[in-house]
Amino acid sequence: MAGTIIIERLEFQGRCGVTQEERRKPQPLAIDLELTCQTEPAAASDDIQHTVDYAQVANRVLELAATQDFSLLETFAERILAMLFAEFPVDRAKIWLRKLAPPLKPVTRSVGVQLERSRLAHQIQGGEPTPARFLTQQLHRLPKGKALDLASGSGRNALYLASQGFQVEAIDRDEQTLAELVAAAKQGNLLNLHVQTTDLERATTAWPELPKQTYDVIVVFFYLHRPLFPSLIESLKPNGVLIYETFTIDNHLRHKHPRRAEFCLAHNELLRLTSGLRVLSYDEGEHDGSQGPGSVFTAQLVAQRTGPGGLPEASA
Repeated sequence: MAGTIIIERLEFQGRCGVTQEERRKPQPLAIDLELTCQTEPAAASDDIQHTVDYAQVANRVLELAATQDFSLLETFAERILAMLFAEFPVDRAKIWLRKLAPPLKPVTRSVGVQLERSRLAHQIQGGEPTPARFLTQQLHRLPKGKALDLASGSGRNALYLASQGFQVEAIDRDEQTLAELVAAAKQGNLLNLHVQTTDLERATTAWPELPKQTYDVIVVFFYLHRPLFPSLIESLKPNGVLIYETFTIDNHLRHKHPRRAEFCLAHNELLRLTSGLRVLSYDEGEHDGSQGPGSVFTAQLVAQRTGPGGLPEASA
């Protein structure tokens, strides 16, 4: 469930002005932020780690103001948006940044700029959303046909697969994000991409049934819900390929992300969860970050559905 975190009138000192004289001394600035994010996990757990910590957001805005100067408020606002999407699980952000004492005598209150943008629109503005590096590296292993991007989020991998000629279905629970993905697909003339809104974890014990032997390719990135694996494997066609990457426990221990250990794979757990598949490639360790700068500890798997004895299954 999406909710909004609001920070109203955060006041601070910053250097922002077209002229060097205006930037010479800090001046009073203020910002209002409305941050759309998933609030249901935090409401259920009553744990600050499951939501956007507004104190951390405020501190990061203050750090940017203290360490950088800008000619334009527009540039400063864009820098804040980039920080929010890079460092916090924010789906949409609306900000109002303003000078409280502008160097204009007729102005008695403030001057400023308002920006509103979704995570997907932010990615597209900087160019096409970047697909996961592991996916692009393993593209040669994928049989062309029907692909499922499970827990697709902003749809960076779905868009990439559609651009490579796959018939793509993207499944996620966020209707707004999927609507933006549809718009991005239309903008790119990718008529071979379709979406489905599904809450992947609402079922109490069993994974909602996926159609059996339907997909030539299934991709799952940075999402872990263990009850889905049996249905996920059954939904692969004979010789279909699963690509999976998500965090291992090492990332939690070293980087405190994800903040709950149960959201991470134990060592070799991904191999156990997919033991009915033939492993084509597996690596567990430190990899270049697919979700931002730096490195992360993940398990990366490419596996194929085969018949008895590990032989390829005969297609129906």
